[in-house]
Amino acid sequence: MLTQEAPAREVRNIEYWRAGGRALQMDAYIPDGPGPFPAAVIVHGGGWVAGDRRWNVEPLFQPLLEAAVACFSISYRFATEPSLFGVAIDDVAEAIRYVRAHALEFKVDPARIALVGESAGGQLASMAALRKPGSSVKAVVALYSPADLEQLAQSARAFPAPFRLAMQGMPWAGLFRTRLQELSPLRHVRSGMPPFLLIHGTADTLVPFEQSENMCRAVRNAGAVCDLIAVKGGGHGLRWWESAGLTSYKNLMTGWLRTRLV
Repeated sequence: MLTQEAPAREVRNIEYWRAGGRALQMDAYIPDGPGPFPAAVIVHGGGWVAGDRRWNVEPLFQPLLEAAVACFSISYRFATEPSLFGVAIDDVAEAIRYVRAHALEFKVDPARIALVGESAGGQLASMAALRKPGSSVKAVVALYSPADLEQLAQSARAFPAPFRLAMQGMPWAGLFRTRLQELSPLRHVRSGMPPFLLIHGTADTLVPFEQSENMCRAVRNAGAVCDLIAVKGGGHGLRWWESAGLTSYKNLMTGWLRTRLV
């Protein structure tokens, strides 16, 4: 998985906590050298119901390691039914706690941890950073991430069909709509929140580019820091960008992280 340009120690299938009777695992990729290194807890996407901690986010590993950032890519509980939607935010928070508690073992600086999430994983990462006590991080990178779930659920294919149906005339539609509002990062921006970097393809038809535009505007209006990288002509997904040669965001992302993880 990793090339010779950035030799790293790989530790796979680390159990970071148990939830609902299930062992949740992460993979660690530690740069070569004495450390201590800044760390990125990486949260893959997949519409909250699918995805893989290796395949989905593999294009991020090499640039982060070359920037001397340790990577911890996690699995989490999928929302296989509407009642489970949002539980994975707790998993992200526990992953941060695990990395922090094992900082010496992994040669990382517990005070320099960032969250990096793509698509649904971006929403989970954002919510963990904004709402979960004990999961404070230095920075958040969210790639083509949903920010306003209520708006997105009304039409976008990014939302699983059972969730969209739950909003269309069902007896619990009002409750579910309230839940979507509670889980929308856009509604939880505040002064003092960690800096956010949003990266989004301008041609994304799954999660519209305006979701990141609106999120960044709200963060700035709240008096916090948000930067937005527009991937011109980019659709949805790191693999899509790789196939189209849209990779310049990587240097911009690692450069931004260097300024935040100091």
